[in-house]
Order: sequence, then C-alpha cells, then structure tokens
Amino acid sequence: MKVLIVDEMHESIVHMPEELGLEVDYFPNIAFEEVLAKVGDYEGLLIRSKFTIDKHFLSHASKLRFIGRAGAGLDLIDLEACKSAGVDVFGANEANKVAVAEHLIGMLLSLLHKINVASKEVKNGQWNREKNRGEELFDKTVGIIGFGNNGQATAERLSAFGCKILAYDKYKYGFGNHLIQEVSLKKIQEEADVVSLHIPLTKDTLKMINTDFFNAFRKDIYFCNIARGEIVILSDLADALKSGKVRGACLDVLENEKLKTLSPSEKETFDYLCSLDNVVLTPHVAGWSNESYVKINQVLKDKIRMWLEQNNQ
Repeated sequence: MKVLIVDEMHESIVHMPEELGLEVDYFPNIAFEEVLAKVGDYEGLLIRSKFTIDKHFLSHASKLRFIGRAGAGLDLIDLEACKSAGVDVFGANEANKVAVAEHLIGMLLSLLHKINVASKEVKNGQWNREKNRGEELFDKTVGIIGFGNNGQATAERLSAFGCKILAYDKYKYGFGNHLIQEVSLKKIQEEADVVSLHIPLTKDTLKMINTDFFNAFRKDIYFCNIARGEIVILSDLADALKSGKVRGACLDVLENEKLKTLSPSEKETFDYLCSLDNVVLTPHVAGWSNESYVKINQVLKDKIRMWLEQNNQ
C-alpha cells in the first residue's frame, strides 16, 4: 500500500509507516493542486491542517482507504463524505493531551498570578508588588466542558491543585469518580469559578459560546478556550470582559487566526483583547510540544497498524 503525507511533521512520520511495510511519499510543501493530481495513486493519506478534505477532494482519490490526521480534532474533514466514499478516518487525539493540559494550567496560573504582566513590568524597571498580588487556583471550582482525552487530562491535573472539578459532556456519561463530578451544563453555570472548553468544532458547537452562555453563569468567571476558536463569538467574549462577567480569559485559539486577514470589526475586537492585562493569548500551540510532535506519529502508526489488522492487510 502507498501512503501520501502532505504536511510537515516530525521526521519519524516517514519511517513509522515504512516499518509496517507501507510505501511512503513525503511532500510537506506540496500545493493543493499537486495533491489532487497525485492522490489518486494512494490508499492512505496523512495530513495535519493544510487543507479541507471534502467531496471534491475525494473525487480525485479513487483508491483512498484511510486518512490519518496528525492532531486532535477532525473538523477539517467531511466525515460523512468519507463514510460514503468508504474511507476510514482517524486522528491522534491521545497524543497531545499532556501538552494541552500543561499549557492550559500554565496560562491559567499566569492569569491568576499576573505573571505575564509582572514579568513585563520588572523588565521595564517597574517593581509593583501590590498591583501584582495574585489569586490562588486552590479551592476553585473548575467546570470542564467536554471530557475527551484533553478534558480528562486537564481535569486530573487541576484536581492535584486542590480544585473542585465539575465535568460535562453531551455525549458521555458514567465517567465521574472521587476526583471528578459528572454534572449538567446548568450545574457548571451555577457553581463554576473557572470554565475550560475541551470540545470539538461541529455544527452544534459552532458559535456555541455567546452572550447568553456567559450570562447564564451565576458567578463572574475565568474563561479558557484551548479547543477551537470558532466555538466562541469573540466579540461576545469581549463584551463579557467589559462588563466583568468574565474576569479574565486564556485563549490559545481565535475565531480568525489569520491575523493579517481580520475584518475591521474583528481587528477592533482583537486589539481590545490585546490591550487587557487579564487576557492571556498564545498562537494555537497548546498541544504543540516537542514531545507531542513525536507522540502524534507514534499514535498514527499504532492506528494504521490496527487498521491494517482489521482489514487483513
């Protein structure tokens, strides 16, 4: 079987499928039109985030039997179209859960203890102790929305900080234990001090986080999004920050991450967020550690092996 790799990945991505007896072609800088011209010769495709897989793409991939995504989330792949075409799809969701959890906690600690702000001030010769008095994460109630790999890893680590963990997942049940309380979304909105998103981007979650969502919380909250930017209406988050309903935010993802293409209204919202000391921003790197870069390939290799065994290849 031949496998086409069309995104830049850790170099081990070439050798791992070869160890399974597959023929691998690695074109990390290939253009979309070139992929369309080549993909018809391949049974397997490995991608990261370069482009969308839809009916048009699949019409050029008559031999394709599986697609592996080097990352968490399959929102760039039309799963229904793949199912209709007989193409199996799997991601490497498990590979970056530790990186995501550690990144989120780092952002949250930086926000609560004003580490980013204080560091900038000291570097500029300012020694403002009282202004930078921090707030402890200990004993806070954290609402985890989405309890997949990343949500679970984050919840487990936050529990070690002495947080009360409330977890909600629309599609799972029976996952509660002595550390994590399985609850409804309403329960989170009644009790949470901190809310963290760990849900995929789907038709149901697109723009799910809006003014109504924030206003449903009894307390003023800290809000974290390291899932997908399109889940949150950023202007509504900005309004919640202005009103104080959201006390601070940790954002690794944005509605529009191509900053040079922001519309005037998007630019206004982005500039406002950037002006706030109680907003911590990072460039979609929560799951992008040196270790996860390699782990992603190992997970893909294991899933390809399982696929080959299930399909008697």
